[in-house]
Amino acid sequence: MELLVSSAIGVLTAGGIYLMLRLRTFPVILGISLLTYAVNVFLFASGRLTVGAPPILRDGVEVYTDPLPQALVLTAIVISFGMTAVVVMIGLGAYLGSNDDHVDDQPTSDDTSGGAA
Repeated sequence: MELLVSSAIGVLTAGGIYLMLRLRTFPVILGISLLTYAVNVFLFASGRLTVGAPPILRDGVEVYTDPLPQALVLTAIVISFGMTAVVVMIGLGAYLGSNDDHVDDQPTSDDTSGGAA
C-alpha cells in the first residue's frame, strides 16, 4: 500500500513539474493543480495508512487514524480550489487582453498592440 501511494505521489509531482514548465497558461494551471494533489496525498499519507480505523480514540480501540492530516487536507482542498479559480480568471484575463496565452509573452517586431516603445 505504501509503495502504491508513494508512486502516485511521485507521478503526480513529476507530471505537475513537467506541466508547470510549459509555455502556455492552461498547462501551467494544470501543473499547479497536480502539485497540489501530490501535496494533499502526501499530507494524508502522513497520518498513517490504516484501513477501517476510526479517526477518534475511544474505549477499546487500540489502533486509530490521526485526524490532523485529514483536517489539513480538507482545508488545503478548499484553499487550492479557490486559488485555482483565481489563477484561471487571471489567465483568462491575460488571454483576452492580449489574444495570446504564453506565460513569457515576448514582444515581437510585428507587434502592433501599442506596447511601450
